[in-house]
Amino acid sequence: MPRLCKPAVSAPEYVITMEETLEFAERVHGGKPQLPLALRLIRNTGVQKRHIVQPIEKTLQHPGLTERNRIYEVESKKRTPQVIEEALKNADMAARDIDAIIYVSCTGFLMPSLTAWLINKMGFRSDTRQIPIAQLGCAAGGAAVNRAHDFCVAHPGSNVLIVSCELCSLCYQPDADDIGSLLSDGLFGDAVAAAVVRGTGGVGIELERNASYLIPNTEDWISYDVRDTGFHFQLDRRVPGTMEPLAPVLRELAKDHSWDAGSLDFYIVHAGGPRILDDLAKFLEVDRRVFRHSWSTLNEYGNIASAVVLEAARRLFEENALAPGATGMIAGFGPGITAEMALGTWAEDTPTELGNAA
Repeated sequence: MPRLCKPAVSAPEYVITMEETLEFAERVHGGKPQLPLALRLIRNTGVQKRHIVQPIEKTLQHPGLTERNRIYEVESKKRTPQVIEEALKNADMAARDIDAIIYVSCTGFLMPSLTAWLINKMGFRSDTRQIPIAQLGCAAGGAAVNRAHDFCVAHPGSNVLIVSCELCSLCYQPDADDIGSLLSDGLFGDAVAAAVVRGTGGVGIELERNASYLIPNTEDWISYDVRDTGFHFQLDRRVPGTMEPLAPVLRELAKDHSWDAGSLDFYIVHAGGPRILDDLAKFLEVDRRVFRHSWSTLNEYGNIASAVVLEAARRLFEENALAPGATGMIAGFGPGITAEMALGTWAEDTPTELGNAA
């Protein structure tokens, strides 16, 4: 079965703390009646710091969509190769071993996709399949894992590279002062992540089953309003309550696999915000500490959109606490409202198995 190998993740060098976020919010939006509520919501996120691709002084400016998209192109090309090289090394793979590249991002636009540039610049084969995913937002990390799984099942022995590049700070809109925009200004961070799903062998999460689910009639709860000034993020106040209808879907997925969603060994869950994690723990009837990797990602990086599941998975690998056969779940949530879910088992090749494969 396909295996998700250890991800590689990199965050930009510029850091903004919670205290700095609150200070600039008061400075830029001072006097607005909704500001006190927004500041309280930002404090409640638990985000201690975030990484951004430019110094905060430049981030607070808006040079226009053309310039921001130019920065996205420059920075994505600058930052993805090193992360990809690390992910390939983690999977004991070379660029020529990759059969498809899934590129996910919702914070900039390139055509052709960055996949074409990567193939030309990093030694991937010219027949490498390109699968860009641009409009699933935070759910795209889970979707990428699932589509990689599907590809490997459809093409046995294939290997898929997942790349996530989320430069959320390039979507900051200085003039947007609604509660959703102000909250997002204190929640989202920038990061680049990559991981390989091997068709066979390796060490990691053996992907066994995946599913997608759309909560009916919620497509306007998380969205972009695309204007001359770029992407304006819109967040409905009902979004934090979406775990109540989604938890039964996760339970049913596990039940169909003869597993109990409340009794698994590991959970890799999108850290959309503290209530998402707290509610999911409540409705799955698990201790909130089972989401410790998601909590740590949220605290140290903020919501890094599609890269969250890969960063939380990286922390799981670093913990080095799972025995072969340990069962777990991966779940990403985003616009739609969409859930992308997967079940997998921790697997390691033994020296004997490696010898037999040779």
